[in-house]
Amino acid sequence: MMKFTSIVTILLFLTTSVLAADWPQLRGPNFNGSTPETNLPTSWSQTENIEWCVDLPGPGSATPIVSGDHVFVASTNPANDTLLAMAFDRKSGELRWQHTVGEGIRKDTRSTFAAPTPATDGKVVIFFYGNGDMFAYDFDGKQLWKKNVGPFAFGWTFSSSPLLYGGKLYMQILQNRGASGRTESYILAMDPQTGSQLWRHVRPSEAVGESLEAFNTPMPYEHDGRKQLLVNGGDAVTGHDLDTGKELWRWETWNPQKNEQWRLVPSPVAADGVVLLCAPKSSPVYALPTNKSGRLSDNDLLWVSREERNITSDVPTPAFYDGDFFILSKSRRTLSRVEPKTGAIKWSTTLESRRELEASPLAADGKIYLLNFDGEATVVNSEDGKILSVIPMEKKEDLGSELIRSSIIAAHGKLFIRTNTKLFCIGKS
Repeated sequence: MMKFTSIVTILLFLTTSVLAADWPQLRGPNFNGSTPETNLPTSWSQTENIEWCVDLPGPGSATPIVSGDHVFVASTNPANDTLLAMAFDRKSGELRWQHTVGEGIRKDTRSTFAAPTPATDGKVVIFFYGNGDMFAYDFDGKQLWKKNVGPFAFGWTFSSSPLLYGGKLYMQILQNRGASGRTESYILAMDPQTGSQLWRHVRPSEAVGESLEAFNTPMPYEHDGRKQLLVNGGDAVTGHDLDTGKELWRWETWNPQKNEQWRLVPSPVAADGVVLLCAPKSSPVYALPTNKSGRLSDNDLLWVSREERNITSDVPTPAFYDGDFFILSKSRRTLSRVEPKTGAIKWSTTLESRRELEASPLAADGKIYLLNFDGEATVVNSEDGKILSVIPMEKKEDLGSELIRSSIIAAHGKLFIRTNTKLFCIGKS
């Protein structure tokens, strides 16, 4: 009987370990906004089904990340104009450690320097801020190294997040040409243990003005044995060798008019051998194959959403889940389920949100989770697009003028929602 009980205990532990996934960086464990988490809540309130809730010292667009028993958050503290790196206990919400990492929280009124999302490999956690400062800590809060990867040439606050993949730390700096006209855009690979540079690859662009700038994050993708780093911005989408940064392929004919205001915000999302490029400001979504080499032409496009006005993004990065892409339109307030290889629309739902949405969708447990500028959460059935619930997460008196842009995440059977004033851990009763 004891032997049987031990076997059952081991099996339960292994099952729980498989189901309880971390959310270690910007777009989660699969780099596409999805997670295998199940038994997630469909409805809750600011008090119902709340495992814990903690006050945050100030706003920030950075999405929280979860690794093991730690929840990491980049934040601001407007009271003393500082930037913070914070770690909370995943089970209780208790503050484990906090570091003040800089003074001055913004360069413009649109955002703060606490917009990039941290990243972790389970041993080291990397915090990066829009002023160029990067910090590495162990899970006990000991600083391992720090550096500044600037200066930058951006019209707005830089917000690309660090990426940890395959033992390397990646950053992209796709910027304008600066006052000298000679500032380069590039991709950087570093050692996450030391911060030392492994390689730096200059990424050329024929874009002009603000269209040179990208505020998104590169994403790794492996398909049919080919591993690459996908990069959007500067009027181009490119694939790069992970070990050297060498460009493998490029497509750059999506802005033939050379519009100077086409800064890019959505990150790449890829699945089934297809990568999406979401053009700015209500422009189409383009689908390209990931197995090509060299310079691609428009003949290589798999589909373009020109005739489907709702299939656009501008800011939110689409998610991939259950075999399809889920594309959120910021301004049109629509969510659409789209087949990767054909662009066929399975459903398109108009949301009840009165405000725009810039937070990227979370896809998990048969549901899509969204958050608008006012911190109003919307839960959508992924199968048919039916709206299941709409839940305000920020009190009206706490909204202020700062817009909420942090995405909802899921880890270890819970949802984590960050507003301007609070961090919620939400369970299912």
